[in-house]
Amino acid sequence: MKIAIGCDEIAIELKKSLIDVIEEKKIEYKDFGVNAAEPVDYPDIAASVTREVQNGNYDRGILVCGTGIGMALTANKFKGIRAACCHDIYSTQRSILSNDCQIITMGSLIVGKSLAQELLKIWLDIERTGGTVKKVKKIEALEK
Repeated sequence: MKIAIGCDEIAIELKKSLIDVIEEKKIEYKDFGVNAAEPVDYPDIAASVTREVQNGNYDRGILVCGTGIGMALTANKFKGIRAACCHDIYSTQRSILSNDCQIITMGSLIVGKSLAQELLKIWLDIERTGGTVKKVKKIEALEK
């Protein structure tokens, strides 16, 4: 598995803690930034990570901003991409099991470091198998 990860300036510390999980699991990844406190527009980071997942260069993406909502909205604009904002165990599990999401988003102002790390472990441990195929196919049909 290969992971693309990125954040805005609000979420640098949370991103670093998520990278700790990725490294602990010995998963290959690339950090698409940011790593400095200067303001950045989160859609730019979301687009960079999402394009890499969309093009098949990375299997999954992780996007972190203040709430996770803006990152999810941006990622979901890309054809074939399903991104879910996850702040609890159940939605994290269902993001893959039901919806076959390739991208998880989180909010650094919403979820703490320890919970975010646990959620990421859960998300990475669940194999993507197509989700609830009939429903995912309907989502895909809406893109056409």
